[in-house]
Amino acid sequence: QVQLVESGGGLVHPGGSLRLSCAASGFTFTTYVMRWYRQAPGKERELVAHISAGGSGNYADSVKGRFTISRDNAKNTVYLQMNNLKPEDTAVYYCNTHLGLFDYWGQGTQVTVSS
Repeated sequence: QVQLVESGGGLVHPGGSLRLSCAASGFTFTTYVMRWYRQAPGKERELVAHISAGGSGNYADSVKGRFTISRDNAKNTVYLQMNNLKPEDTAVYYCNTHLGLFDYWGQGTQVTVSS
């Protein structure tokens, strides 16, 4: 079955960096768009970045220039490199893919940016 497992979250000071990973299994990873979403307390889940099967990334305006999405098709893994983190980046970050009629989500990884 489809599984998405995120890792790499944690507590970081403003201006710091983190790299999130999402290990995928149960589907042909190389042919699907992969996405990172986040959800802050009391807010709706929002799309942060997505990457095409060919490796082209797109970003929300709020993270453009600070975050980089990438994928390693040999490892079935998608990454989110987050630099110059701000307190407003604090959220649970989720990996996502859409297969046929269904959306699949990981369990999420908490990112907290605080001094």
